[in-house]
Amino acid sequence: MSKRQPYRPPVQRGFGQFVDSLVLLVLVALSLLAPLLFNSGESAAQKTPEAPATWESLQQNPTMQAQWQKLGFDAEQAAPIVRKKFHYEIEPLSLGITVAVIVAYFFFVLRVSDRQYREVIEERFGPRPPGGRSQ
Repeated sequence: MSKRQPYRPPVQRGFGQFVDSLVLLVLVALSLLAPLLFNSGESAAQKTPEAPATWESLQQNPTMQAQWQKLGFDAEQAAPIVRKKFHYEIEPLSLGITVAVIVAYFFFVLRVSDRQYREVIEERFGPRPPGGRSQ
């Protein structure tokens, strides 16, 4: 029997690691900036002037007022936060696109991982014998 050489995995060069890190950094930055770039909120021209804010006009009870004051807010400072309406509407098209991208990414990762796993096994244990499974 021949003595096997110890396994030496392939080494990625420093430039490759740098490029990988840079690509990941750009993708993270873009994913964080995308909501700001595609913001469909009100523009300054569309805003209507608001009446002076009071706790009553903001529909805040005494308990709520006390909590706002503990946080250091008066009625005028709390008004933009209280008046901002949060609409959690699910858009079917956006949801479908998101699901499609996640599923496609999952299958991409699965396919690439399977190929790389097979390459590592072949490097470590040699090529597969003809006829299927080894014994």
